[in-house]
Amino acid sequence: MAFTAQDVKTLREMTSCGMMDCKKALTETDGDMDKAVEYLREKGLAKAAKKAGRIAAEGLVEAAIIDGVGVVVEVNSETDFVAKNAEFQGFVHDIAKCVADKNPADVEALKNEKLYDNQTVGEALTEKIATIGENMNLRRFARYEGVNTAYVHGGGKIGVLVNFSLGDASKAETDTFKNAAHDIALQVAASFPKYVKEDEVPSEEVEKEKEVLKAQALNEGKPEAIVDKMVVGRIKKFYKEICLIDQPYIKDPDMDVKKFLEGVAKEIGTTIEIVKFARFEKGEGLEKKSDDFAAEVAAMAGGNN
Repeated sequence: MAFTAQDVKTLREMTSCGMMDCKKALTETDGDMDKAVEYLREKGLAKAAKKAGRIAAEGLVEAAIIDGVGVVVEVNSETDFVAKNAEFQGFVHDIAKCVADKNPADVEALKNEKLYDNQTVGEALTEKIATIGENMNLRRFARYEGVNTAYVHGGGKIGVLVNFSLGDASKAETDTFKNAAHDIALQVAASFPKYVKEDEVPSEEVEKEKEVLKAQALNEGKPEAIVDKMVVGRIKKFYKEICLIDQPYIKDPDMDVKKFLEGVAKEIGTTIEIVKFARFEKGEGLEKKSDDFAAEVAAMAGGNN
């Protein structure tokens, strides 16, 4: 029995298994949908689909320089126990290396890249879900070529990748630059900037902030005649909070990051510019379980009385 691309899509929606797994299942069962589902269950692949609805907000963030390429990747799991598992950590590292080597366009493209001899990243992820017994998700990645520094905080809780441009790229090998670059990565991890500099902030975001600041000033009872001047001053503070080069330098708050880098550039004899950065915090923005274990035990004990 022949099968169509729509059949593959339908089977994928039914089981949440990978596209290649579904195609293989239909091939092995001559296009019989029911037998294909059974085939996937027998192979332990449909087992992963049962876990697909469970929240995966733990996991691991890896940031590293691999073969000269900067990579940061987040892979989520349901529990922190899995994240501490050496097998899972090795899997995340293998994915990071695949990102460095293959330069995929996005997460879906990454899932279709070959990870091991006989498996794509997506197939390997499905297998890990089935064997480890938790839902997992390959959430996001960033990949930068050129001069980079990588930093991981809290055993994979936060991963930072910072990309630099130097007038003389050879100066990137100096200890002075390497130490400074590390400090910038620490800054990104600790101070959570959203942009490198002011001209990157979308105009609509600035205008929205100005409206909020103006309303705040008026609610404080400030005269309308001076409100606009107050907003100008407060918007500068807003930039200092969200723009990396405007933030107070974490090791010396009397200077901002821009001034710190200018001093480093002068010391090593070349220009230094922060081009871009990525800061991934494990599970940020994801709904998390809020199980109260003590309350659950108490409830169970109460039920036995």
